[in-house]
Amino acid sequence: MVDYPGRLSLACVPTPFHCLDRLSARIGGPRIWIKRDDLTGCLTSGNKVRKLEFILAQALADGFDALITAGGTQSNHCRAVAVLGAQLGLKVHLILRVDSDTHPSGNLLLDMLAGATINHYSAEQFSDLSALYAHWSDHYSAEGYKPKIIPVGGSNATGLWGYIAAIEELKNDFDRAEINPTTIIHATGSGGTQAGLIAGLKLHKLEVSVHGYAVCDDAAYFHNKIHTDLTAWKHEYSVNIDIDQLPIITNDKHLGLAYGRAGPEVFQTIKMVAAEEGVMLDPIYSGKAFHGMLEEIKLGRYDQEKDIVFVHTGGIFGLLAQQDQLQF
Repeated sequence: MVDYPGRLSLACVPTPFHCLDRLSARIGGPRIWIKRDDLTGCLTSGNKVRKLEFILAQALADGFDALITAGGTQSNHCRAVAVLGAQLGLKVHLILRVDSDTHPSGNLLLDMLAGATINHYSAEQFSDLSALYAHWSDHYSAEGYKPKIIPVGGSNATGLWGYIAAIEELKNDFDRAEINPTTIIHATGSGGTQAGLIAGLKLHKLEVSVHGYAVCDDAAYFHNKIHTDLTAWKHEYSVNIDIDQLPIITNDKHLGLAYGRAGPEVFQTIKMVAAEEGVMLDPIYSGKAFHGMLEEIKLGRYDQEKDIVFVHTGGIFGLLAQQDQLQF
């Protein structure tokens, strides 16, 4: 039995779990199962709400009444914070890196509709994020708020619990489907989902590997980031686990053009999966990872496996912001 910290009920869970039968037959190789975390909610769609259930529970318990967080222009995390902040009556300030068009569309449009205060910064300015956090924290403190800083992607020791809990859910999914998959695949951007899945597998005693497919940065970066987050989690919650023995596996061969930018092959995969299975991927996270997984299947990487699991981390609003890339 895992002893979880405080948690709010914000996500629509458990999320659906099913096999992509037609696509699996078309591609060949192992059967592809999908965990539909794109269905954790409507405006809160995606993986971030799982982390925020724990982060915001702690924030409310500690008396915070303002949230400051950061991400790219089309950040799914920032959109989730903006929406949940509005639902909980908390002031929200978003620090956004200008990495795409700042015209109100997709996630950015929803940020604005939810009433978040937004500041856009160049990549150079955003590189000193700690200074930006400090500036706005001081600003809101001077106005009488008690501001809570949430890291990019909600990836910290508290946020890890979101995907530790998701593993408990997946364990039940596997039992109901009567499968014993040995690999879980997902898109990794800030590392928090990957770290939570790794920790959850250990705590829930599942012999399964996590393969994070990077959408930015290289495998070395993710190893260091995830190891740091796991170490912080272990110390903060006094968990008796040897972090150094946990495998951190990141595939960085399918990054694409840059963070937030995908090549035509990814958009083709998005269109194929939508038409074949009615599942919508996005070009920033899930589409890149799913395309990378299909390429690895074609190369024979998963030939020894009967079933593999893809965790769909959401991103539909980011797709809508890049609709001009979908050539019909």
